[in-house]
Amino acid sequence: MRVLVFSAHPDDADFGCSGTIAKWTKEGREVHYCILTDGRKGKQKRNIHDNELVKIRESEQRNAAKVLGAKDVVFLREKDSELQHTKELRKKLVKVIRRIKPDIVMCFDPANRSFDNFYRFHRDHRISGEIVFDAVYPDAGNDAFFPELTKAYPPHKIKEAWFYATNNPNVFVDISKTIDKKLEALKQHKSQIINFDEVEQRIKSWAREFGKRAKVKYAEGFRKVEL
Repeated sequence: MRVLVFSAHPDDADFGCSGTIAKWTKEGREVHYCILTDGRKGKQKRNIHDNELVKIRESEQRNAAKVLGAKDVVFLREKDSELQHTKELRKKLVKVIRRIKPDIVMCFDPANRSFDNFYRFHRDHRISGEIVFDAVYPDAGNDAFFPELTKAYPPHKIKEAWFYATNNPNVFVDISKTIDKKLEALKQHKSQIINFDEVEQRIKSWAREFGKRAKVKYAEGFRKVEL
């Protein structure tokens, strides 16, 4: 079972689904990360240059992925907070999907439109969910889309999409044994997290709420759609 996790910025997926990733890699699933933007706007210190922050955030994401047991991280390096739903970017995503050939794709839920949470509805989060959805279907699995890629990267159809940070989860994953890995992965994002104790409390609170619904101690919730 191969999994491809799309994230708008470095750290998004580690907040959204890293407990599940740690569980899956432990079970033998192969996990790949693809980060759409370069994270240059995530400044906690004003005196750091954009290009330096990009390098730091990529290093942090690689370290987090290593903690979770992910195989590799692909960086597309679109500009942070300037993500656009374009044919050119969709082609890049299709190439990644066709090259890695995942059974499962994970990303932000493209159905999120309630605008009741500032973090969840960041424009890059919204756009990343929509463009990944469009890249998955119909583009990646149909040679009528981007035929110039077909020879090197033949069409590939995934089996399932798992949307994280969703308002309407329909499947829950028990992360009681991997929440420590989730927290350890988040600890790698030192440039973004000023008060880790506060983040830890928030993560555990979210996981407990999902856990109640799954009748376990800690869980992550997803909206799963089969293709």
